[in-house]
Amino acid sequence: MSSLEDIRENRLKKLELLKSKGINPYPVNSKKDFCLEELISDFIKLSKRKTAISVVGRIMSLRPQGGLVFLNFNDGTACFQGLIKKDEMKNELINLFNETVDIGDFIQFDGFLFKTKRGEKTLLIKNWKMLSKSLKPLPEKWHGLQDVEERFRKRYLDTLMSEEVKKRFITRSRFISELRNYLDKKNFLEVETPILQSLAGGATAQPFITHHKALDINLYLRVAPELHLKELLIGNFPKVYEIGRLFRNEGIDVTHNPEFTTIEVYEAYADASKHMDFLEKLLKTVIKKVINKTDFEYNGNKISFAGKFKRVSFLSLIKQHSLISDPEKVTREELSLTAQRLGIKVDETDSRTKIMDNIYKKTCLPKLIQPTFIVDYPAEFSPLAKRKENNPEMIDRYQLIVAGMEVINAFSELNDPIDQHHRFLEQEKIREGGDEEAHPHDQEYIEAMEYGMPPAGGIGMSIDRFVMLLTDARNIKEVILFPTLRPKK
Repeated sequence: MSSLEDIRENRLKKLELLKSKGINPYPVNSKKDFCLEELISDFIKLSKRKTAISVVGRIMSLRPQGGLVFLNFNDGTACFQGLIKKDEMKNELINLFNETVDIGDFIQFDGFLFKTKRGEKTLLIKNWKMLSKSLKPLPEKWHGLQDVEERFRKRYLDTLMSEEVKKRFITRSRFISELRNYLDKKNFLEVETPILQSLAGGATAQPFITHHKALDINLYLRVAPELHLKELLIGNFPKVYEIGRLFRNEGIDVTHNPEFTTIEVYEAYADASKHMDFLEKLLKTVIKKVINKTDFEYNGNKISFAGKFKRVSFLSLIKQHSLISDPEKVTREELSLTAQRLGIKVDETDSRTKIMDNIYKKTCLPKLIQPTFIVDYPAEFSPLAKRKENNPEMIDRYQLIVAGMEVINAFSELNDPIDQHHRFLEQEKIREGGDEEAHPHDQEYIEAMEYGMPPAGGIGMSIDRFVMLLTDARNIKEVILFPTLRPKK
């Protein structure tokens, strides 16, 4: 029997001891007068109370010292010190505590606040009650694990044992809340669209497929909410947004997880240029509220959201960093040779656009550290973006790049149903050529567009990648509470 099994067996005996004395180790009720954060902030006032207070928490350490037992306990808001002292508690309660309580147990403590000789804020415990008996020990050196994925598999231990990890997810929650607050104040309406869809549209990506038994049809987990949100523009909702999960059946790496969180924002009578200005204000405001500044460190670089974001065209970056002299006219074969020289894998089914995009990601993205808008993409890069009026071969699209990561993809929305129909047909040809990520032809969306769609600007933002930036996390798994992992055998 391993030592962990020995510990569990020992704790099971303690569980039975509690039960033998008529004590429920997992009672329904508990009493909590204050959270520990309040205990610390209002200590002077509360320490003057002449009646006992009740607090709760998980025991994180036990330090017996003769007739004293010092302990630290945590209720999720803060950690606090408790003291069990002979003559201040009934002997049978002290004995039962020593016989049955372990690190990891949840306990209710009743007592009075005071300061030790060292000035430490402490609860003098008069009574205690078991709230939940733990059967497994907390890890001693959790963050020294060589198998980092074990942290992701057991995120409950990760957030319990590391305040830094827990704070990362608090930052994530605050970031989402502040985004929501900003948009709500600008009169955007938060909506919900289907996750199960009959066509996986709104982005060029390979979907997950599932089957609905009652309808006897295949459905797809959404790759984007875009088309439904734009149907709401048609339906007389001028400003809408959705925060939610997307699902793409793609590879996993440091910036990709098969399920991830985005916010998509659509505004009638806006366009890419207006939205770039809008985004600068939004991001500066939200980041300042979340981290109290607009500058932060990421991967050894100081990132600043304080100034005006630089704007540079996609093709000029390709020319500058990929040594392709004329990217507008370069052939698929020439791109394929360039990609192979750069060590980029090219499949037979890869389109000219996909190869160029992979070259851009390899040669250009890593050089873009400060917030930069990449503008003016060739038309084939997005079947849903409006063409530029002065050059129909280009689309009015932009991406925001920070620290070599794409964090926002956005454009002036195509609202010409005839052009949209032809773009979908082009995507169908690409799909028939073997590219499973090409956009399907969505006839229902075309029909909705034919009723009239207002000119509009749309924004898609990666919540996960922004949280990576704000918390200096180098792997997307670090900012997703329960990332996708291969099951253990």
